[in-house]
Amino acid sequence: MILQGINKEDAFDQIDLLDEKLSDRFIALDPSGYFIIKLNQSSKKIVVEHYGNDIDEDGIAVDPETGKPLGCHEEQQRAPIKIYEGRTAKEVGIKLTEGSNTLPLSRLDHALYLGRELQKAESCLRDKKDYIQD
Repeated sequence: MILQGINKEDAFDQIDLLDEKLSDRFIALDPSGYFIIKLNQSSKKIVVEHYGNDIDEDGIAVDPETGKPLGCHEEQQRAPIKIYEGRTAKEVGIKLTEGSNTLPLSRLDHALYLGRELQKAESCLRDKKDYIQD
C-alpha cells in the first residue's frame, strides 16, 4: 500500500523516528510523583503504582526521605503512595484523574504520557504480551 508516495513500511519507520526524536527532549518532572505501570496477566488488570518524590533545584527527582537522586534502573525498596488497578486504560485513567481527592499528578504532559502508556499496557494485556514502560 502506498501512502502519499511512501510505502507503508517506510511511513511507519518515519513515525518511529519521529517518536524517538520527540522522546529525546527535556522533560520537567511532576512534583506530585511518578508511576510504575505493570500488568497482572492472571487477574487481567493493569496495575499502576504511584510514588512520591521531591524535585531539587536542578530538576532532579530525589527521594523525599534521603534527598538522594532517584535512579531509573535501581532496585529501590520504596513503598508506593497508592496503587491503582483496572481492566482497561480508561478505567485506570479515570481513577487517576477524576474524583474529589487530591489528584496524583499535576502536569498535563505527565497525564498525556500516562494515557499513552496505559493504552500500550492495555494492548499488551489484551494480546498477552509483555509490557515495557517507556
